[in-house]
Amino acid sequence: MNNIPKVKVGIVAVSRDCFPESLSVGRRQALVEAYAGKYDKEDIYECPVCIVESEIHMVQALEDIRKAGCNALCVYLGNFGPEISETLLAKHFEGPKMFIAAAEETQNDLRQGRGDAYCGMLNASYNLKLRNVGAYIPEYPVGDAQDCADMIHEFLPIARALVGLSKLKIISFGPRPLNFLACNAPIKQLYNLDVEIEENSELDLFEAFHKHAGDKRIAQVVKDMENELGAGNKKPEILEKLAQYELTLLDWAEEHKGYREYVAIAGKCWPAFQTQFGFVPCYVNSRLTGRGIPVSCEVDIYGALSEYIGTCVSEDAVTLLDINNSVPKDMYEESIRNKFDYKHTDTFMGFHCGNTCSCKLSGHEMKNQMIMARSLPKEVTNGTLEGDIIPGDITFFRLQSTADCKLRAYVAQGEVLPVATRSFGSIGVFAIREMGRFYRHILIEKNYPHHGAVAFGHHGKALFEVFKYIGVPMEDINYNQPVSLPYATENPFTQK
Repeated sequence: MNNIPKVKVGIVAVSRDCFPESLSVGRRQALVEAYAGKYDKEDIYECPVCIVESEIHMVQALEDIRKAGCNALCVYLGNFGPEISETLLAKHFEGPKMFIAAAEETQNDLRQGRGDAYCGMLNASYNLKLRNVGAYIPEYPVGDAQDCADMIHEFLPIARALVGLSKLKIISFGPRPLNFLACNAPIKQLYNLDVEIEENSELDLFEAFHKHAGDKRIAQVVKDMENELGAGNKKPEILEKLAQYELTLLDWAEEHKGYREYVAIAGKCWPAFQTQFGFVPCYVNSRLTGRGIPVSCEVDIYGALSEYIGTCVSEDAVTLLDINNSVPKDMYEESIRNKFDYKHTDTFMGFHCGNTCSCKLSGHEMKNQMIMARSLPKEVTNGTLEGDIIPGDITFFRLQSTADCKLRAYVAQGEVLPVATRSFGSIGVFAIREMGRFYRHILIEKNYPHHGAVAFGHHGKALFEVFKYIGVPMEDINYNQPVSLPYATENPFTQK
């Protein structure tokens, strides 16, 4: 993954001047030692210049962690802490920040060794609010050295996504296909999130593609595609064009990212794409996404944004799928009932033409796009990567701007079942508990589009915190609620 940031968390311990400074020093050292014993010490930096007790100390600590290359901050309350100086530190640090507090170590040292950080965290949170400073505070932010080391490690994927967003440019090639209003959303919220966007015509892309004809690098990319596809290379005649297109996108991203470090692409893929380019771009999209450069289908800008967040959080390939079709009852009866603990309405199929990375498919073959081939010559619809998605844990999620420019998000954890889809495209049988209710009272009721991002693994905890941190209202971060927790629009008389 060469398109996501490396996070380095600066740990700055604080102390109230009426407490022994040695308390915070010793607890900070124990925390750093605990982290190094469990995780990669390169993730963190221990600020040695001072324990922050005053505004002058705050400036010294801030300068030190900046020089050390820290792009995330952990304010560690070794004792009660100076609420003004510690929150000023958070205010003036440019990247994501977290606050954690030290627990008392032993009943045998509750006089000179008592730190009261449990109390200090309350004042810290109050002062953060007074200054309008956002910070990540764990569910239970007080712990011993081992506990706090775990908290910092859990902060890494959150911080990675936040740093990535602050340096992201989304490059789109549009406009969106006809009858795909669901993928249309105001871009104002991108600017509110400090995400840049460059919107281009597909004619610009078409021109750039033709300029790459005969590129000397094409042969090397074709060879790499052949190695990846192996026995699934069923359309060898199209690889040269696909390689040309891949180089076009990569060069465009490099030449147009400007002052930004990271890119995501919202690409055009139909209806004129096939007839003019002579192929469909799905396989190339899958390859770039596998490298950490998400490429969404159908110019889905917020889909690309969601994919990028998932890439940062998971440090893995993601995909973008249609929440597509129901699982037939006979498939459920034969392959799911009594084998997996899911109701029929918990299941559905996630599908896209062929944009999922080969590493996330149980088997893969290069094919043509069946839906498009119903109305177009088959030879211009080649370029999809088909296969069933690998079984295992997944997180289905999306960040979206509504038509009236409000941020909204959902997160739902589940799994891909080891059930043959007997279908086409990049596709899997998904199971999410209470999906039927979630589908009706969140996806439909709150007007989410049919595209959802998929991260492989359960990453709901980190994604939820990312959405909180960037300012999605709590009532608009949705999830699949259990039966015991009805949705606001749910008819109470329908529960069985």
